[in-house]
Amino acid sequence: MTQSTTSDKAGASGAASPHEGPVTRFLRATELDTRLIGMIGALLLIWIGFHAYGYFVNGFGAFLTPRNLWNLSVQTSSIGIMATGMVLVIVTRHIDLSVGSILGFCAIVMGMMQVYVLPKYLGLGHPLIWIIAVLSGLAIGTLVGAFHGWLIAYRGLLVWRGAAFLVARGETISPVDSTFALLGGGPYGAVGATGSWIVGLLACAGIVFMIFHGRSQRRKFEFPLRPVWAEVFLGIVGCGIVIGAVLLVNAYPWPKGIVKQYAERNAIDIPEGGLFISHGFAIPVLILIGVGIVMTFLMTRTRFGRYVFAIGGNPEAAELAGINTRWMTVKIFALMGFLTGLSSVVASARLNSATNALGTLDELYVIASAVIGGTSLGGGIGTIYGAIIGALVMQSLQTGMVLIGFDAAIQQVVVGSVLVLAVYLDKLYRSTSK
Repeated sequence: MTQSTTSDKAGASGAASPHEGPVTRFLRATELDTRLIGMIGALLLIWIGFHAYGYFVNGFGAFLTPRNLWNLSVQTSSIGIMATGMVLVIVTRHIDLSVGSILGFCAIVMGMMQVYVLPKYLGLGHPLIWIIAVLSGLAIGTLVGAFHGWLIAYRGLLVWRGAAFLVARGETISPVDSTFALLGGGPYGAVGATGSWIVGLLACAGIVFMIFHGRSQRRKFEFPLRPVWAEVFLGIVGCGIVIGAVLLVNAYPWPKGIVKQYAERNAIDIPEGGLFISHGFAIPVLILIGVGIVMTFLMTRTRFGRYVFAIGGNPEAAELAGINTRWMTVKIFALMGFLTGLSSVVASARLNSATNALGTLDELYVIASAVIGGTSLGGGIGTIYGAIIGALVMQSLQTGMVLIGFDAAIQQVVVGSVLVLAVYLDKLYRSTSK
């Protein structure tokens, strides 16, 4: 009897009407999000389109190469980190237009501390310099974000951009601490081939664990189970994407000049064919992945996350249910500020400098990333993985336009148009869902 009951429940998830088509039955069995599939499809079309354009116009497709995709992943990290926080802000029916300015301000402060303040007291190259600089950036971002949450005002845009200009007197602050610079990527700011395979294997193990754990939890609470073939399919696809990513980042070698310097410094003989050293996963990408995992857990497995969606769904009902919506708003904006500070670490480390222009218009990319990723401007709906994919879409558009040769004005027009389209599609989706 127990086996029969379990079997019935296992088939319940995959049960379908005889009038359903194969695609509908497949989506029902695998429980894949159609908006996620649409985003990935759009991303692939963008990649293929830019690559084909380069191939037919310039005779060489530069987009779908290990070098460009590796750089694309690094460039996406800064926007992606902030986009995960913007999901919470938008889900609760707010918006933050100051993230770009806060990023620039945090970067300037960290740059000043590394170039002028800390070396004076600790000595140049002291191992604590980069740690203190990072902590100061995170602290400033968190405090500014909490202050904005307290005010629920978005006039911080010019305030913090102006503050960055005053602190740095309009100068570019460089170079940053050598260890701090590793947080921005580059040949030395990556984990290499072996480290990437370790990360990949751990990720695959995590995917398999999540599938088995999810299935056991469904059985424990007597929820319908996915068909076994659907679980196997999801595991194969997930691990396949991870292994493909590892192969891709390991296919991008260090530049010959840096390889030569590395070989001379470590007394390594370079063979006739050259020495191939893989970049592997860049540190900013691993930071983004870590942030994505933590934020997903926070949104889906904690009381804080449940409160966020409750406030976004109906603020008045949430208040009546005993949720302190004002204090929640302060915490959400503080978290947004913390992630902006972390993003400023990645952005300034990647450039090996801090400038007043750093973060300009980043708020547009961050908001667009969240909305493209499925976060509803009406509140109550949003996912972390969607925002990260949205950031990848936005950065892919920018990178592709740079490769084609579009000027900055056209790039901004395209980004703005994409945001308008995303808002329209969100409105259309919400109207059809009612």
